[in-house]
Amino acid sequence: MKEILDRCLETLESGGLLLYPTDTVWGIGCDATNPEAVARVYALKQRPDSKALICLVGSERMLERHIPEVPEVAWDIMELSEKPVTIVYDNPRGVAPNLVASDNTLAVRVASDRFCRDLLRRFRKPLVSTSANLAGEPTPGSFREIGPAILKGVDYVVPLHQENQLRSPSSIIRLKADGQVQVIRA
Repeated sequence: MKEILDRCLETLESGGLLLYPTDTVWGIGCDATNPEAVARVYALKQRPDSKALICLVGSERMLERHIPEVPEVAWDIMELSEKPVTIVYDNPRGVAPNLVASDNTLAVRVASDRFCRDLLRRFRKPLVSTSANLAGEPTPGSFREIGPAILKGVDYVVPLHQENQLRSPSSIIRLKADGQVQVIRA
């Protein structure tokens, strides 16, 4: 595992892209603080940068470092959710500007699986986490469903859980400044 994490760190620190298993689906990832790396993710997915990407953090402490005001309801949602949940927060800081949506929000999930948490703890920065497919194509449910363009477009493929069928994408919930909770994806 140490060799895999070391290789991931080398890739991330050089601005490279990872293909890695997450607590939901296979993801394309990069250093969420590196605008050039984030731009490479958008280009690889052939996705307009007006469509925001998800960011993974490894702990509640890392979440609070990048989201200055985490609403109390967010903690309740994370605690009570039966599946991984991504929450869209206002006024993020310390991430690449091209990762932040035009309304100054950022979708963030606290990673729950061991590999991602170990990687995030060692990297000490958030990661981009977007499904490993081209824009408009179905989200792959397993490693073998990932298309050749994605496999060729990343700098390192994590050799873990490639035989597993992964879960579905996370729920996405938007917490509005006025206290409203909006379910974007159940």
